Amino acid sequence: MNTTRRTLLSSCGIGTVALLTGCLGEGNGDANGGDETDDETEGDSDTSPTETGGPELSIVSTDELPDAPVRPAIEVTQKTATESQPPGLKATVTNESDRTLTLGEGRAIVFAYRNDTANNLMLLPAGSDYPVESGCWRLTEGIAITEEYRMVTLEPGESASQVLELYGAPDTDACLPTGTFRFESPYSVRDESGEEETASFTWGFDISLE
Repeated sequence: MNTTRRTLLSSCGIGTVALLTGCLGEGNGDANGGDETDDETEGDSDTSPTETGGPELSIVSTDELPDAPVRPAIEVTQKTATESQPPGLKATVTNESDRTLTLGEGRAIVFAYRNDTANNLMLLPAGSDYPVESGCWRLTEGIAITEEYRMVTLEPGESASQVLELYGAPDTDACLPTGTFRFESPYSVRDESGEEETASFTWGFDISLE
């Protein structure tokens, strides 16, 4: 997998309160690219008791697969928060065609730096330190997002994936609000050179925190 950066976005609408700068798609932010592998409903303001580890994360539904030569997927990696990490997901996109493809935007296609559609939650790449309240997986401030447009090149059968952590947005009343939440992201599929777009679609999924 090869990742390149292009400054293709001259402007974009920021629809999330959690972001300081940058965006991709409508009402969502994005940044850092996904890791390589080989192979609207608004939530409530309540949370489960802290001694239980907080609400349990599950995937309620995913959109139908797109009419495109790539296959997006999402899975749960961490059901509940612990003292050392919040709930987690893993997003993957696979090139199922017999030719090399270039996908964009590189962070959006693996749901990195994406807010849910109601701006209660944010998905951030795992493995970094983010500003959160002590004993609470709610962000204390917005996350700055760069505006470059990243492109990911995938060979036939190759996948790009990103392990993600789930955080409460700064303006939410709860550390991790309970309810059902929807995430969605735009995909652009291009030829190997990245110059000609051959398909574009939006794909998403719904999660539950209970």
